[in-house]
Amino acid sequence: MSLEPEYLEYPLRKQGMDHDYYSYSSLFDRPPITWPSGKSVAVAIVVNLEWFPILPADKPFRAPGHMVTPYPDYRHYTSREYGTRVGFYRMLDAFAEAGAKVSVAANSAIAERYPQIIADIVDAGHEIIAHSTDMNGAIATGLAEDEERALITASLDALETASGARPRGWMSIARSQSFNTARLLAEAGVSYMCDWVNDELPYRFTTPAGDLINIPINHELSDRQIITVQQNSADSWAQQMQDAHVFLTAEAKQFGGRLLPINVTPYIMGLPYRMGAFERLLGWLAAQPDTAFHTTSEIAHALAPA
Repeated sequence: MSLEPEYLEYPLRKQGMDHDYYSYSSLFDRPPITWPSGKSVAVAIVVNLEWFPILPADKPFRAPGHMVTPYPDYRHYTSREYGTRVGFYRMLDAFAEAGAKVSVAANSAIAERYPQIIADIVDAGHEIIAHSTDMNGAIATGLAEDEERALITASLDALETASGARPRGWMSIARSQSFNTARLLAEAGVSYMCDWVNDELPYRFTTPAGDLINIPINHELSDRQIITVQQNSADSWAQQMQDAHVFLTAEAKQFGGRLLPINVTPYIMGLPYRMGAFERLLGWLAAQPDTAFHTTSEIAHALAPA
């Protein structure tokens, strides 16, 4: 029995993905990009500064790293709070030593519960981007549009109150979005997001509410993925970051600027037996003559106007 011809008809079959956010583009066919520093490799460090409610919400899904044992799960709850009490301040010292300005993707619950942390980030000259309200504030299709809009607004409002500036960037929990997220971010005045990981350079996103820039902060390079999921050591993680840098440096000589995104988590990387590897990596990157640290806002601005 043969298939009817209409079985193979699919209105969204085309180059790229099943949407109209952007046209397909090969990384190697684009005009060369120039970073604000003039260096060929931009290192964009994004710190996930998160607050986990002790009772997880499983709708639309349970966030990665959330509580896992019968509740109250004080063991995992307090190990995550270690990041805000200890690990993050070790990382701030390491950034200062390396001369690195970074982007901190903060839950707005951090601003409400620990406003001093937000003040210390601002005083150190780092950038704050919005990372939902708390780690129960996940987004996926099925979340009502009004609820998602309210979640985005609440996150931006609280972080603006604590920091004195409205965040211009957004990172969703687990990089997860609904079909409405990009449009709602544009409606809220967000200029860039860090959710889609299908590239290694920033690219333009078109929504009915206006354009966004997407900066691909790939989770495959994160400490959560390499250290906690793949069970590699911090030294192995650091070596992988160096290997990626060497490869991108060679590629940049032929194709123009390249981006090395490094996503880290204070309660993972801030432990004393991992900090040495982290500090050595930052020092090594700072010493590379073709490399500079950039915030995600600087990366977004490097994309030429449409």
